[in-house]
Amino acid sequence: MDKIVVLDFGGQYAHLIANRIRRLGVYSEIKDGDVSASELSEYKGLILSGGPASVSAPDSVKCDLGIFDLGIPVLGICYGHQLIGDVLGGKVEKGKVREYGSAVVKVTDKKGIFEGVGDEERVWMSHFDQVVDEPKGFKVVASSEDCPIAGMADYDRNIFSVQFHPEVTHTPCGMTILENFVALTGAKREWSIDSYIQDVTAEIKEKVGAKKVFLLVSGGVDSTVAFLLLDKALGQENVYGLFVDMGFMRMNEGKQVEESLKKVGVSNLHVYDAGEEYFSALEGVYAPEEKRKIIGDLFVDIQEKVSNELNLNPEEWILAQGTIYPDTIETGGTKHADVIKTHHNRVEKMQKLIDEGKVLEPLSQLYKDEVRLVGERLGLAEEMVWRHPFPGPGLAVRCLCAKSEDYPENIAELEEKINAIVSEKGLKSKILPVRSVGVQGDKRTYAHPVCIYGDVNSWDGLNELSTQLTNQFPEVNRVLLGLQPDDFSELSIQNSYLTRDRISLLQQADKVVMDFIGEVGIDRDIWQFPTVLIPLGVGDEGESVVLRPVCSEEAMTANFYQMEFEKLRELVKRLSSLRGISGIFYDVTNKPPGTIEWE
Repeated sequence: MDKIVVLDFGGQYAHLIANRIRRLGVYSEIKDGDVSASELSEYKGLILSGGPASVSAPDSVKCDLGIFDLGIPVLGICYGHQLIGDVLGGKVEKGKVREYGSAVVKVTDKKGIFEGVGDEERVWMSHFDQVVDEPKGFKVVASSEDCPIAGMADYDRNIFSVQFHPEVTHTPCGMTILENFVALTGAKREWSIDSYIQDVTAEIKEKVGAKKVFLLVSGGVDSTVAFLLLDKALGQENVYGLFVDMGFMRMNEGKQVEESLKKVGVSNLHVYDAGEEYFSALEGVYAPEEKRKIIGDLFVDIQEKVSNELNLNPEEWILAQGTIYPDTIETGGTKHADVIKTHHNRVEKMQKLIDEGKVLEPLSQLYKDEVRLVGERLGLAEEMVWRHPFPGPGLAVRCLCAKSEDYPENIAELEEKINAIVSEKGLKSKILPVRSVGVQGDKRTYAHPVCIYGDVNSWDGLNELSTQLTNQFPEVNRVLLGLQPDDFSELSIQNSYLTRDRISLLQQADKVVMDFIGEVGIDRDIWQFPTVLIPLGVGDEGESVVLRPVCSEEAMTANFYQMEFEKLRELVKRLSSLRGISGIFYDVTNKPPGTIEWE
């Protein structure tokens, strides 16, 4: 089978490139960025991924120069673009401004990978460094306002590179660019999701052998599809499914999970109520990474506890979970990747078991869109296949914990600078005394949101303003639109950690939101809709809700969803009736720079 290889330099989207190539029907593999050129001669094409480092840093990962002498087409993306510029004799420097999010590039030479694209195309950027002088033999073929060399090509050697990310859905011409590259390689299109199911079924049988499987189930589409795959490959009598109810599920979701699995013929699911254990373990914990690690470690401990109670012989059983690729890459699970957030299925205890070969993950190479395709092929009901993604730690990472002293330094100076920009739009701004996780330039950020508020009745200009503020001020990684009350100048924050009362309030708010979007028929327009509770009182005591609806396909990039204002006003009215809610915000941040979940 013909193959294209992606060299991984630690970029958040490295595996997404491989996903896109597979979508085009060509089998793709990933290797470390510094792999020897001698190992790559069998491939039809080679793609250099993005990465979190600067190519100018002394410890940055460099590729084997021999890859450019293999005589096969090469495509560099983001860090890969800069690397080509650096190692082949060009020049890379820090840019004057950071570019995170949407940008417009002008294409001046529509040949090679740019055949069939427009004169101007909207693309997705995530970088600070940029190529300022192209190497000898290269021609500049694309540029943006802030990046004069956004694309370059050496047509004689079939080497191409772009500063933006063609692999993400927010670069509309991206698949055309990748399609053109695949065509240049001449690779045969022999891969499909059906062939994947056949291959992974065979792999499951081979790895498990005569053993049985203990599957950790969360109730989401990933673990459900993994459940069906394992049952299909091994038979239900050889699979023990354990659903751990941590106390952080949506309202009544535990029962819904059981019922939905019964509908697809699953009879080997067992439920463990772990609410008391989780609330006790998380008492007094504030930091998001610490929360995630405690949740993941306890997940493993409970599995071991149940196994012991059942007297399961560890030599006769293998552990399984429904991990998908974003869980791995965001946890820094590839050689050069930065840790964005530790997923519950990638904590140290679980990683140790994985390294020892004791964990089966049949979906670990897939993205959400591919998992849904597998689910459809396995006959999973539409409402389960298209269920909104829900994080493994549940509402625990949507219920922010904070300390009252958590406020940025030099707040007055920073707010003055931001206000100078925002006031030109006739708006006001306020930096919030909470922090959330973001991803910028493939690196983790933990920074403050800025709230903008005033007379806003349309989304016009808010996208650009949000991008401008997060690009210009590194202390900020999110922008929120304040919806209620009218004035956000007076804020109060209290020391808050996870409690049953706070989770109960969030469950009520989440139910209001999910019922509403189903009622008005926009639940399929929105890919995911986190409702976030923050311990922030506006004007008086109480907490605040952040609405975070996004449009995406695979969770690696996302745009905030622009809800019709008439609908939004009705949703705000319903949420404001909940006792304990004093403020309501709408997250107008794309990914990057803000992750979809706040923690």
